[in-house]
Amino acid sequence: MKEKLITIRETAKILGLTEKEVINLAKKKKIPSYLIGGEFLRFSQEEIVKHKDRIQREYNIQEREIPFKEKLYNFFYFNDFYIISLLIILVLLGIILFT
Repeated sequence: MKEKLITIRETAKILGLTEKEVINLAKKKKIPSYLIGGEFLRFSQEEIVKHKDRIQREYNIQEREIPFKEKLYNFFYFNDFYIISLLIILVLLGIILFT
């Protein structure tokens, strides 16, 4: 059976980090990661859970509650394309329906 790979968001929840911190650790090869199709960053859940304590201890990562402001920033950072697309669609619908 093939191993299921998890997303950046799921990895961030497991490690107690922000998505941006997970990306930075992966780029620095400090956590095991895979590039799918040369573009999509994925992680092995088994490896992340297995090495969670070592990763947190070695890189001084402490489990913490992520502040709302940082969660909001991450939301817009990772979903800006969809938000802008939605706004464009709403504007175009407004133009079509009210002209």
